[in-house]
Amino acid sequence: MSRFVQPVPPPVDPYAGDGLLRSWLERHLGPAGHAAAKGRLADLAADVAGPLRAAHADAEAHPPTLVRYDPWGARVDRIDTSAGWQEQRAAAARHAVVALPYLPDARGTWGAAARVVQHALLHLYGPESATFSCPVAMADGAAALLSLPEVDNGVRDVWLPRLISTDPAVAITSGQWMTESQGGSDLGRSSTIGRPAVDGSWRLTGEKWFCSAADAAMAVALARPEGSGRGSRVLAPFLVPRYAVDSPLAHGLAPGAPAPGVTVHRLKDKLGTRALPTAEIGLHDAYAVPLGDPAVPGLVRAMTLVVVTRVHNAAAAAGGMRRGLAYARAYADVRHVAGGALSSSPLHRATLGTLAVDAAGAFALAGHAFALLGRVEVGADPEAAAELRIVAPLAKLATGRLAVSSASEYVESFGGAGYVEDTGVPRLLRDAQVLPIWEGTTNVLSLDVLRALTREDAGAPLLARLAAAVDLARPLSPVLADTLAGAAAQLGDTITSVTADPGSPTVLAGARGLALRLAYALTTALLVEHAAWGDEQAALAARLWARRWLRHEEIAEDAHHHLDLLC
Repeated sequence: MSRFVQPVPPPVDPYAGDGLLRSWLERHLGPAGHAAAKGRLADLAADVAGPLRAAHADAEAHPPTLVRYDPWGARVDRIDTSAGWQEQRAAAARHAVVALPYLPDARGTWGAAARVVQHALLHLYGPESATFSCPVAMADGAAALLSLPEVDNGVRDVWLPRLISTDPAVAITSGQWMTESQGGSDLGRSSTIGRPAVDGSWRLTGEKWFCSAADAAMAVALARPEGSGRGSRVLAPFLVPRYAVDSPLAHGLAPGAPAPGVTVHRLKDKLGTRALPTAEIGLHDAYAVPLGDPAVPGLVRAMTLVVVTRVHNAAAAAGGMRRGLAYARAYADVRHVAGGALSSSPLHRATLGTLAVDAAGAFALAGHAFALLGRVEVGADPEAAAELRIVAPLAKLATGRLAVSSASEYVESFGGAGYVEDTGVPRLLRDAQVLPIWEGTTNVLSLDVLRALTREDAGAPLLARLAAAVDLARPLSPVLADTLAGAAAQLGDTITSVTADPGSPTVLAGARGLALRLAYALTTALLVEHAAWGDEQAALAARLWARRWLRHEEIAEDAHHHLDLLC
C-alpha cells in the first residue's frame, strides 16, 4: 500500500489575491495613486512568495548566537545571525519598507498617504519576515524621533540617512532599550543614569532587561539625566551606537568595532520570535548622544517612537492574521475529509469565515492608524493628532488579542500537522503571542486609553467618527446603523462617567473592557466607511463584525454562506 502524502499548496498571491487590501488602496490613494504603487507592491509580493519565504524558513531554522570573545580572548559581544535573516534585512531596505514615508518622491506622489502605502508593504512583508518586521518597526520609530526639530542636526545627519536608506549596503536598523528588570512597563522606576562628557556626548550606565534587535547598529535608550529627579517624565532618549561608525562618532575605533561600554549578558530564550535577537544588555559608561535637550523632560519625545512602533505592532497582527487565513484556506481546499474537500464542510467554512471577519476588522483598524500617522507627519493635522492619540493604543491592544485567538484557530485548522514544528504552522501561534505584550500589555494600554480619555478629551474625535458612521450605515443596513448608534450612545455615557471619577477602583478595574469596546465600535465604523465607498466585502464584514463584537451574536451561518466573499 502506497504511503499517502498530503500536498500543501502555497496561498494565493498576497497582493493580487487580497481584495480588501487592493480596494483599501484604491479608496485612500485614488486610482492614479494606487496605480503608482502597484509595481512596488507586486514586486514585494513576488519576493515574499519566493526568496523571502525561503529566507524566512532559514532564519527560523538558524536562530542567532552570541559570540562573547574573539579567538584571542578580546571581548566582542558579537551577535551572529543567519543568511536568511540577512536576506530579510536587505529586502526591507530594497523595498523601502522603512524608508518609503520619508522619501521625497514618495511624499510627492502620495503626500500623507505615503504611510498608507507603507502599511500595504508591511502587510505583505511582515508575516513571513522571520519577525524582521520588529527591527523595521524600531528603525521607523527611531527615524521619526530623529526627524523631530529639537534633535541636533549633526546627529540627525549621521544617522537618519542610514535608517531610511534603500541601499542594503548602507541601511541599518535600530534597537529599543527601554525596559529594566525592576520596572518593566513602569518607566518611572528606570535607573539607567546619563552623565554629560566633556566632548558634548553623554555616558550611560545601567541595565536594560529586554532589548529587541540587539544586532542593530544603534539603539534608542531611555536614561535619567544625572540630577533630573524622580518619575518618568524626566527620562530622556539617547542614541547609543552599537558599533563604531564614521566621524564624528567613531572616536578612533576601527570601522565595525564594538562600541565600548556595551555588554551583552545573554540572548533571551523566548517562546516565539526566535530568529529575532533579543538580549539583556549592560551599559557601563556607554557612549551616547542625546536626542533633544536632556534638560527638558524627554518622555514626550520618546513617545514619538512608541506611537510608531505601536501602529507597526497592529500592522504585524493584521498581516499575520491575513496570511494565516490564506494558508488555512489553501489547506482546506486540498484536504479531503468525509468524502469531500474540507473547504466544503459547512462547519469549517463557518470557522474560516469568522476568522476572515476578524482579519478584515484588524486590517481596517491598523490601516486607519497608519493613515492618521501620515496626516500628522505630513500635514500637521491637529484633528488627526487628537484621534491618533487614542487610536494607536486601541489598534495595538485590539489587534494583538485578535491575532493570538486567530493564530490558535489556524493551528487547529491543520489538525495534528499544525502541532508539528517543521510544518511551520506552530510558529503562527508562538509569534502572535508577543503582539499583546511588546509595547505594552493589554492592561497597560487600557490605562493609557483611560488617561487619553480623562486628560486629553480623546474620546471626542472617536465619538464623532462613530456618529458619522451611523449615518453612512443607514443605507447599507438599518440594523447595523442601530447597533452602531446604540454602542456609541453607551460609550458616550461611559466616557462621561469615567471622566467624572477617573481614579476610582471601579473605573480602573473596567479599563480593559472599555478599551476593547471602544476598539470594536471604532472598527465597525471603519468598515462602514469603506463599505459606503463601495466595497461589498467591507459591507458584509461590517455587518458580521457588529453582530459578533457589538451584539455578541453567533455569525457562523452567514460566515459559512459568504466565505468566498470574505476571503
